[in-house]
Amino acid sequence: MKKILSFVMAVVASVSFFCSTETKAFNFPLTSQIKSESAMVINLDSNLTIHEKNADVQQSPGALVNIMTAVICLENSKNLNEEITIDSSVYSGLSESEYYMDLCYADIYDGDVLTVEDLLSAMMLTSSIEATQTLAYHFSDGNITEFVNMMNEKAQEIGCTNTNFTNPNGLYDAKQYTTARDMALLTEYALKVPHFEEIATQTEHTPSHPNSERHKIEEGEDPWIWTHSNLMTDTESDYYYVGAKGIKTANISSAGRNLITLGSKSGNNYLVVLMKAPFTDAYGERQFYHLDDAEIILDWIFNHFSYQVLLSDSIEIDEIEVELGENTDYVLVKPEKEFTYLWYDGIDLALIKTETHCPDSIKAPVSKGQNLGTVDLKYSGETLGTVNLVAVSDVKRSKSKYNLYAASAFLKSPWFKNAIIISSVLCLMYMLICIYAFICYKNRQKPVKPIYTVPKTPKSDDGKKSKK
Repeated sequence: MKKILSFVMAVVASVSFFCSTETKAFNFPLTSQIKSESAMVINLDSNLTIHEKNADVQQSPGALVNIMTAVICLENSKNLNEEITIDSSVYSGLSESEYYMDLCYADIYDGDVLTVEDLLSAMMLTSSIEATQTLAYHFSDGNITEFVNMMNEKAQEIGCTNTNFTNPNGLYDAKQYTTARDMALLTEYALKVPHFEEIATQTEHTPSHPNSERHKIEEGEDPWIWTHSNLMTDTESDYYYVGAKGIKTANISSAGRNLITLGSKSGNNYLVVLMKAPFTDAYGERQFYHLDDAEIILDWIFNHFSYQVLLSDSIEIDEIEVELGENTDYVLVKPEKEFTYLWYDGIDLALIKTETHCPDSIKAPVSKGQNLGTVDLKYSGETLGTVNLVAVSDVKRSKSKYNLYAASAFLKSPWFKNAIIISSVLCLMYMLICIYAFICYKNRQKPVKPIYTVPKTPKSDDGKKSKK
């Protein structure tokens, strides 16, 4: 039953993901430079990539792998309220890793009882190593290697061809890598998995089980609550940004800071992926450049992008020759509907080109609104969209022109040629039959020459018949 449910959820997410609009890409220039080595910025409403930087350069993902970990768990879970008892032996050995300083903990103790949703929240909000390892262990029946195999299979399934996972927690491994483009693709997929977005974008989470025997809250102490590590969602932080949401942060001491976040304003939704932002400035001072970069990008988006009319539905864009028309020999065409598009105000609309696809001529009658072709809108070789072209007015058919056309067309048609050939053959056959019948008739009228006759009696010398 667990496998069946997993398959159904995966199919639903996959169908929804792959049936979405094909992603278009433009690399509009940022007004300010960012420190992150790689970046991807996508408008989620139109699947439009509006900026990218070194998007296919391999980077260390760190805790960004938790997005894939969450996808595998959600697609294999039949009940988010399922309770799991924490066994510290599942993750305690990781503290001996060379990169143990990158591990994050959420004060989850051995023996705590938490739900799947609690653990997913702890993982996505805090990068909790306790939650991550427990989930991977639980959903692979104790085989972490098998869980990693599931992660890589899913990556290939959704098209993350430049990604390889070696663990579910993000601990540094030279063989574990991805790209900003693959991380964007993975996150877009994850957002269509039920419950992922609400878990990954919550600002804080209180465990459903207080586990008070191990988590005694003394007077004046903060309650056991996990808050999101993305400071852009913290109203008390200097980095707070209105409209920013979740989704995942990652800090890798050997690589840099990573961030994947959402930004929304006025109904427009964006995905921002930033990878390998430096930890310090030129003076060695600690910095949060991934957050600075996210602010730069979101300001740039919200100040310079808006939906604009690129093609009006009232413009007569072309004309088509009309044969057999009454009182006119052409018809004008215009866009079937207005075409609006998310556009950067730094690019002149005059640079957008139109390319019409219409027949050289058509035959009357033509009805107003009849689809007669298409027009493509293009920028920098990329097609922004295609709109149908329709007739501006009716064009009636001329009866006299049509009759002449029909007669002329019939004389030129293969039917007429075939009729002539068949008629000629029949006439020839008729003539041959007539000739044959005439010959037969004449032959019947000729007298028959007798074959057997009585011989004449020879005369005697005196002229009398001789008697025998």
